[in-house]
Amino acid sequence: MDVKCAFLNRFLQEEVCVEQPPGFENLNLPYHVFKLQKALYGLKQASRAWYERLSKFLLEHNFRRGQNDKTLFIKNKGEDFIIIQVDVDDIIFGATNDSICKELSNLMSKEFEISEVGELTFFLGLQIKQLNDGTFVSQSKYMNELLKKFKMHEAKHASTPMAPSTKLDQDLNGKPINDKTYRGMIGSLLYLTASCPDIMFSVCLCARFQSSPK
Repeated sequence: MDVKCAFLNRFLQEEVCVEQPPGFENLNLPYHVFKLQKALYGLKQASRAWYERLSKFLLEHNFRRGQNDKTLFIKNKGEDFIIIQVDVDDIIFGATNDSICKELSNLMSKEFEISEVGELTFFLGLQIKQLNDGTFVSQSKYMNELLKKFKMHEAKHASTPMAPSTKLDQDLNGKPINDKTYRGMIGSLLYLTASCPDIMFSVCLCARFQSSPK
């Protein structure tokens, strides 16, 4: 589900004032500033304020927050349970019983203005396929875009990413490369390990030399 105008759902605790936007100035009060009552898009406090409002609402309805991931909420109902994952104004949820999902939708719609976008198929670079015999996650689309972005789509294939005995040392006399590009590659590959754990060793080994790559 998607929460419409999520950042406007939270009152601000801090005192925040804004100038009059260009083209909408009050001619009688050209230097007048406005005090915000609610969070606004682009405001640094907006994300935190929205998270506090949503988390308080869920905790009041017997959800518990994840210990490692604070954007994960879980609720048990007898032998069934429901899991909610929050990404700003996008909320992914799944349960062991369809009726619990419907209860959540009704509960959220009473408190917020929401729109349901249906079954999850793609989220943050992850492709999700839900079948009767299981749920399958892949990053093939993300992987192809990654190869094109760094001009590696025509590179030679290898069945083994790197031999476990490989050791890398600093090459002080090597030719310097763009460190921003290198760090971008490493960061992108680390995200890819979510579905390709076989590249973890080689990516982490290359990640040691991000400060001054050659």
